[in-house]
Amino acid sequence: MKLNIQKWGNSAAIRLPAKMLTQIGAAIGDSVEVDMDAFRVAKPKYKLADLLAKCDKSASTPADISSWENMSPVGEEIL
Repeated sequence: MKLNIQKWGNSAAIRLPAKMLTQIGAAIGDSVEVDMDAFRVAKPKYKLADLLAKCDKSASTPADISSWENMSPVGEEIL
């Protein structure tokens, strides 16, 4: 099960669904011990084909790719 880390005041929190609490026999106010050796953060794995499929195919692109070197930043790019 994937749970999202969310901001809670100045801290980070993970919400546990009620069904999960029932399954593990826990209740609000109980303590939970985390096994750091078994703990991992699920990072998404991207495939180039999937990312390209999300691109706007109608977006304009420079005719000459070398012109990209001289383009002005349009966002918060680090040059």
